[in-house]
Amino acid sequence: MKLTNEWFTALSGNESGDLVTVIGRDSLAEFIQSGKYKERVEITWKYEPDEKGMPSEPDAERMEAVQETLQKAMEKKDKLSILTAIYTGGGEKIWVFYTRTVRVFGERLNEVLAPFELLPISIYTELDPDWEEYKDMYEMKDWAVD
Repeated sequence: MKLTNEWFTALSGNESGDLVTVIGRDSLAEFIQSGKYKERVEITWKYEPDEKGMPSEPDAERMEAVQETLQKAMEKKDKLSILTAIYTGGGEKIWVFYTRTVRVFGERLNEVLAPFELLPISIYTELDPDWEEYKDMYEMKDWAVD
């Protein structure tokens, strides 16, 4: 299975009416069909939003550094987990991963985030063998912005 770096960006809204930027990964059919990635992990970082609901520049830079570290650690070695979507807006950033095992994901997460100061993140996991969250998000591709 070849993991590409093809993404699309769409705009959506949350329950409060805040604008949310959705960045979704494309070309994951082989990973879905493999049946190996049955668990979904959502990492949420709550932040103090600006007037448009987006993070400040310093927060955005920290989030980017964390995202790069996580994505590299989860995908590059053994494709333990695949980053499938990133939601930003309304005072929170959410990274969605599909993983082969939540236990090992958690161990690796703790290991790679150890150098960072304590982060304001929460983690939610759920069995999602049919990739329902991803499929719902992927429907937004029709509204992708350039």
